[in-house]
Amino acid sequence: MNTPHLPRRRRFLGILAASAALAGPGSLRAALRDPAALPEPVVWNGIALGADAQLQLLHPDRAHAERLVRMAVAEIHRLERIFSLYIEDSALVRLNRAGRLDAPPPDLSRLLSQSVAFSERTDGHFDPSVQVLWDLYAARALGGGVLPPEPDALRAVLAKVDYRAIRIEEDAIVLERQGMALTLNGIAQGYITDRVTELLRSNGLEHALIDLGEARGLGMPAPGRPWRAGIADPREPSRVLESIDLGDRALATSGGYGTPLDAAGHFTHLFDPLTGGAVPRWRSVSVLASDATTADALSTAFSQMPVHAIRGMISRFPVQAWLVPPGDGGLIRLG
Repeated sequence: MNTPHLPRRRRFLGILAASAALAGPGSLRAALRDPAALPEPVVWNGIALGADAQLQLLHPDRAHAERLVRMAVAEIHRLERIFSLYIEDSALVRLNRAGRLDAPPPDLSRLLSQSVAFSERTDGHFDPSVQVLWDLYAARALGGGVLPPEPDALRAVLAKVDYRAIRIEEDAIVLERQGMALTLNGIAQGYITDRVTELLRSNGLEHALIDLGEARGLGMPAPGRPWRAGIADPREPSRVLESIDLGDRALATSGGYGTPLDAAGHFTHLFDPLTGGAVPRWRSVSVLASDATTADALSTAFSQMPVHAIRGMISRFPVQAWLVPPGDGGLIRLG
């Protein structure tokens, strides 16, 4: 299955404070009581699942930190070959093409199991089977068609959206409805962020910032100074609405302005799995959680939920959320 190509989505998180200190040689050293004890950071910049990505590692053995960067990048690329919709022979593309994948990679089974669990816990507001909606909307957008699609076309496609029709067996994954297709773009960046964090921690790293589209802190860049991330203003992306201390937590942001499907930016890639709509309730939603998988999935789910429903969801999860409403309304903080 060939997925229509649209521009790579914009970044929503601006890394603040700690990164600024790391940018200039000696600037972070000045913040410490013992400057000689601070190693120079090892920094990697690249692309992960279509978003700008960065790793910042601090370790007294620079050669070891550089080895860990290579290991982390290899892990990112390995997981991309499983989850990507833009790699023709990825495991996910093969599953979508055939409707069944025998002997699936363990990471795919694990992430799909987590995805279905989030679907159940969010009453279907998170659903990995919305790829058919993307195919419908994106094909029309690129072909100059009218949005939204005609009701009959939308109903026909929406009949293929149902996380309950994803069957995960010990040795196979089966899509039980003809023409179903999955996307993990609302959770895979968080999952990869968590896997890289685990890899780094298991190899002795105590302080790092893993920013693969969703940001997760490990330790801190200086005593008493946690990693920080900023929530960008969708109306003026260079402006930061609020900065968040990460500590050993993760922050994910979903915003339709990152991938508009029409010139006016009215329709976006954030679909409502229950109605097939593509107009998010919020300009952006940010979620802070103990892990990036949870933050990523919930920021996706909350994008189509009213505030009272999000409050109810937050009571089920130990998370915090920041909502940017349409128009000129201010930031809404929950949790």
